[in-house]
Amino acid sequence: MPLHDHFRTLARYHAWATRRLLDAHVAALPEADYRRDCGLFFRSIHGTLNHLLVAEGALWFSRFARGVSPAGVALDAEIEPDRARVAARLVDAASAWGPFVDGLDDDRLGGAFHYTTSKGVPTTLPFAATLAHVFNHATHHRGQITAALTAMGRPCPELDLVYMLQAESRNPPEVSR
Repeated sequence: MPLHDHFRTLARYHAWATRRLLDAHVAALPEADYRRDCGLFFRSIHGTLNHLLVAEGALWFSRFARGVSPAGVALDAEIEPDRARVAARLVDAASAWGPFVDGLDDDRLGGAFHYTTSKGVPTTLPFAATLAHVFNHATHHRGQITAALTAMGRPCPELDLVYMLQAESRNPPEVSR
């Protein structure tokens, strides 16, 4: 599979898994469970979702798509207190990666990525590996949320990439090229 196609798959998976987790499973949680300190790195499911919103929307997408490295953004900031708006903004943020990835070419994917860390340090990393980090990071935190749901005795969705691929094999997505 060409690298560009691989990233298209990761972008589709990222949007699919985000919607799947939020729509049916997080949305059904009582408020107390949603905000309960579950021992996650960002304490609660709400805190973890806000972290994803900060990392994905405020930091990484801005760096990749706009070439802007925001300063002074705390990784544990609650940038959206309302849970319905957190979910809607996360779905929007996850969905934005697909069109961004579609616009990439092989030279950009194979090149360097220059940005400034949230601590103000200029950094250069491989573009493709750093983009892969964005999707991997979200997968890591979705896994933490599913573990918290399981610990609460709540059902969890199957979020493995192969489940999306199996669903797509039954109903292929429209491919924009």
